[in-house]
Amino acid sequence: MSNINQSSVSEFLLLGLSMQPQQQQQLLFLFFLIMYLATVLGNLLIILAISTDFNLHTPMYFFLSNLSFVDVSFSSTTVPKVLANHILESQAISFSGCLTQMYFVSLFADMDNFLLAVMAYDRYVAICHPLHYTVKMTHQLCALLVVGSWVIGTLNALLHTLLMAQLYFCGDNIIPHFFCDLTPLLKLSCSDTHLNELMILTEGTMIIVTPFVCILISYIHIICAVLRVSSSRGGWKAFSTCGSHLAVVCLFYGTIISLYFNPSSSHSAGRDMAAAMMFTVVTPMLNPFIYSLRNRDMKGALGKVLTMNLHSPISVRKTHA
Repeated sequence: MSNINQSSVSEFLLLGLSMQPQQQQQLLFLFFLIMYLATVLGNLLIILAISTDFNLHTPMYFFLSNLSFVDVSFSSTTVPKVLANHILESQAISFSGCLTQMYFVSLFADMDNFLLAVMAYDRYVAICHPLHYTVKMTHQLCALLVVGSWVIGTLNALLHTLLMAQLYFCGDNIIPHFFCDLTPLLKLSCSDTHLNELMILTEGTMIIVTPFVCILISYIHIICAVLRVSSSRGGWKAFSTCGSHLAVVCLFYGTIISLYFNPSSSHSAGRDMAAAMMFTVVTPMLNPFIYSLRNRDMKGALGKVLTMNLHSPISVRKTHA
């Protein structure tokens, strides 16, 4: 990272909300704040419900709790900085802070990517091979899938961050975005960015496309298995838990592919910001609602958690009395 000190740019300016008129800035600030609070509260409730309910200590909910942790971390990497910049009326972020933010955005995006694929495989085994589910989805395999996802995600994020750190930024430091992302940073560099772009299109494509293809294959098998079930009610009941998952998958991958794997000539600041907001802010907020409202076990566990929290102050007061 020796080139970092050679760059004439010591900080970047994240335009973010400031690109909009003053009235729209206030609305977007409120929008970001509400979505962030909903993301944190919803995902933490899921983690708490799964950890306290023994009936949810299964592979499906193990992966879901990991996804919730990643989603909280994902939103916390970008949204608090947006809110703080708006309150402080400052768009500045240091060079090292920008690279750090880019690293964690890349890491958590990869983790979302891998966990969605792992969850699709888990549903494939549960629906297509129900009698062998406990034999195939062992605790060791579940742990290996999650740890492997973290390792690959960390290495991928580190690769793009180190390549970015070698670039030279000689003048323009204005990023028309609400966080430090790969594409707008590459546009600002005065160096040759062909290697960075090549890595995005090759290694980055493998990281994104491989899990996406695995998800599609899993759902093709799931749909075929559901259609073969004699009881249509039982079959579609099994598939209903996967429908919402598939909707999140389409939203997540659709916005990422449109953002990173399209020609640079087709990009615009407003379009890129909207696409990035979908997979960094909206998707992490939707996951808790989708996985809890469509799942009877999760609704029961969440109800127990909320009931326990509501009654605990009353019991404490009675004890002191």
